[in-house]
Amino acid sequence: MRLFVGLGNPGAKYAHNRHNIGFMAVDEIARRHGFAPWRRRFQGETTEGSLDGERVVMLRPATFMNESGRAVQEAASFFKIAPGEVTVFQDELELPPGKVRVKVGGGIAGHNGLRSISAHIGNDYRRVRLGIGHPGVKELVHGYVLADFAKDERPWVQALCEAVADSAGLLTKDRDSTFQNKVHLAMQAKGFFDKDDGGGN
Repeated sequence: MRLFVGLGNPGAKYAHNRHNIGFMAVDEIARRHGFAPWRRRFQGETTEGSLDGERVVMLRPATFMNESGRAVQEAASFFKIAPGEVTVFQDELELPPGKVRVKVGGGIAGHNGLRSISAHIGNDYRRVRLGIGHPGVKELVHGYVLADFAKDERPWVQALCEAVADSAGLLTKDRDSTFQNKVHLAMQAKGFFDKDDGGGN
């Protein structure tokens, strides 16, 4: 059994923020794979279904980003899910828009959602880092992540969420590099990356 966590802030005000791409990704996984309706519990909302024969619980914390770990710990404790079976979908400033990297453990790079989760369950969970780009200046980061995706960004955001959803089952088999490559190739096929852009690894 796996726990997939989308990071974001709850409420319509934040729904289209760059910081909420984690929510967008798990929403698309649930939609494409026919998961049950979302319901409120564990200080958030959950849905259940299966990916490649593996039972998956998905969680959108309703605690706001800085307290995401409270909801994750509650859900993981209830289902007796170890940190190594938790996958967190997060926005990543240090990756170009539309790029994806997967890693287990490592630093939190100033991400408040990851800081909270690591404080509650330790550091040994999987992170699916969804690139949103960087505004270029550190002082602009806060406003950048809490701003909505621009209209011309929405096509790649939708394409990325669809590519992540299509290959999400690979994450339940710990096939992280294959997942990365498939997402990258899907984005390339839709014209978002150049053919010689070998950023899938």
